[in-house]
Amino acid sequence: MKRYDDVFLYKILRPLITLLFKVLYRPKIIGTNNIKERGRIILAGNHNNNLDGALLISSTKRNIHFLAKIELFKGIKKIFFNNFGLISVDRSKKNHKSLQMAYEYLKNEKVIGIFPEGTFGKGKILPFKLGAVKMAYETGSEIVPFAITGDFKIFSKNLKIEFGTPIRITSDDLEKENVKLRNIVVEMVNNNEYI
Repeated sequence: MKRYDDVFLYKILRPLITLLFKVLYRPKIIGTNNIKERGRIILAGNHNNNLDGALLISSTKRNIHFLAKIELFKGIKKIFFNNFGLISVDRSKKNHKSLQMAYEYLKNEKVIGIFPEGTFGKGKILPFKLGAVKMAYETGSEIVPFAITGDFKIFSKNLKIEFGTPIRITSDDLEKENVKLRNIVVEMVNNNEYI
């Protein structure tokens, strides 16, 4: 198997995760047609709960390679997460190695998942870090913004994820592009909270 192929463990667990989410949380999934069946994509959106990543996994058949905090890669969990195609990120310093690995996945036409807030927003959307727009600009990848609303209460039926129209980062003013991306996600969240 090539280093940047989709991992077997992901292919086994994705249908199980999807089934669990359909039964327990019954999420409403909107805009999956914005996720192309092939090609490099960055999924970027808000982050409220530990289960956000699993919701993304259950929303598309594409294998998502998440950038995840290094704290998840401790002990026995390290074996699992490494074999699940996750990329560890140390939030306390610059992550050239992590970004390089993400770039390689994108160059191999894979999907990267990222929560640009870097941590839970706890009810509000925090400022976005530059990683998503930087990767998109430097690899020519599209960003598909997403918004997660509702909660992860069992059988609540109010959990929703919406994937927006893909965007391209064409300007080298990454701070400005980052604000635009965040504004798109904020607007999607606000629109979905009242539906």
